[in-house]
This record gives sequence, structure tokens and C-alpha cells, in this order.
Amino acid sequence: MTRKSSMSNAQRAAVALRELIFSGELAAGSDHLETELAQRLGMSRTPVREAALVLEGQGLLEVRPRKGVRICPVSPRDMHEIYEVLTALESLAAERAAQAGYSDDALETLRLAIEDMEAATGREDRRAWAEADDRFHAELVRLGGNRRIVEIAGKLSDQVRRARMVTLFVRPPPVRSNVDHRAVYEAIRKGDAGEAGERHRRHRSDARDELVSLLEQMGLNQV
Repeated sequence: MTRKSSMSNAQRAAVALRELIFSGELAAGSDHLETELAQRLGMSRTPVREAALVLEGQGLLEVRPRKGVRICPVSPRDMHEIYEVLTALESLAAERAAQAGYSDDALETLRLAIEDMEAATGREDRRAWAEADDRFHAELVRLGGNRRIVEIAGKLSDQVRRARMVTLFVRPPPVRSNVDHRAVYEAIRKGDAGEAGERHRRHRSDARDELVSLLEQMGLNQV
């Protein structure tokens, strides 16, 4: 049985709605009735309602009784604040991962994500790069070994992902980002917690400045 076939209808609805939000098909600030979304997904209202409650907890939408759902907008100012928190949490996770003394085998997922990012950059496949970048950051947080950081960082990363998809094809090639990721990996591999945390902190700060600047240049007050 495949993972997709083993998912409940509510889980499938949540995945589908997330994809529609991240792609922009469900635009920031837009309102939708449960019946509309259910028809769009080819499902009954019950799993859609359950999925909406999950996504509300992730900060992607707001469930409004008798009015359906509203897709939560994210402004450049929101992104700046989100990145401040995410940077602190992920940098702490990088430090903790370096202190954990992981073997090369335990860091394999992190290394492969970097290689995939570098390969995607080489063939100018921005979507593949973004997918590998997501894997890198999720694995970095997991390696930090703090479940609360995993939970909070996951929610914030969803907000970042929405804005990044809007700017993905107008940003410069992510060569510098790839270099940063490899530097963080090497610091963790060597057990240098200070270098891992500081290098990741600079990386996320630079990414924040670039993303917020692009949103402002594009005249986007919300995504």
C-alpha cells in the first residue's frame, strides 16, 4: 500500500489545499466556502472541514463559522518577523546538531539535499532546488533534536514557502545559498557548534533581506 493510498480523506484534502495555497490558486486574502472547496477537490465537506482546521493551526487559513475559510495573507513585514524567529530557532538547531556528534551516515540526508540543490542550480531547475532546500532545512531542524523547535519551525517554514514561490523565478541563481548550506553541513560534521550556528544565522538573515526586498520591489503588500 502506498503512502498516498493509506492517507485519510482529511489528510489528502489537507495536502491538496496546501498545494493550492502555495501555488497561489487560492490567493492570499481570498474567501472560500467549504462547499466550493469540496467540489474543487471532489470530496465531501467533512474531510475538507477537518483539513481546514489543520491548516488553520499551521497559520495558512482562518476558519470562519458559517462563512467558510479565508486564506491568510502574509506581508513583507510579516516575513521579516517570521524570519527573525525562524533564524533563531534553526540556528539553535544547527548548534545542537553539531554538538550531537553525528556520524557521516546520520548526516546523509542533509548531504544529499545539498547535492540535489547544487544539481538543480546547475540545470536551472528552480522548483527542484526549492524542494531540496525544504528538505535541507527540515532535516537540519530534526537533527537539532528538539521537538518544539521542529513544530514551530515547520509552521513558520510554511509561511516562508508561500512567499518564496512568488519570488522563486525572479531571484538571482541560488549559488550563494548552496555555498552556505554546505558550510553549515561541514561545521556540523566537524562538531563546530559556534560555526554551524553563526553560518546558518548569516544565511537566513541574507535570505530574509533578499526575499523582503524582492516582495517590496514587486509591489506585493501580501502573498
